[in-house]
Amino acid sequence: MAYTAHHDTFTPTTGFKAFLARIGAAFARYAERQSRSDQIAKLDALSDAELAKLGLTRDGIVHHVFRDKMYV
Repeated sequence: MAYTAHHDTFTPTTGFKAFLARIGAAFARYAERQSRSDQIAKLDALSDAELAKLGLTRDGIVHHVFRDKMYV
């Protein structure tokens, strides 16, 4: 005769931790989408002449990248 035991590891505490982990992961994905540092770095790597062709100045790069979020 064989005996088996089943231990249910789900408790309200582990369920709550899993819930918080999902919220944290969702927040991290949102933050990654909102990050625009790669766009800023790409524009910052351009020369002043190249920026001028785009109608930008070096001090206006951040404003340009965040133009949909910042109103000045």
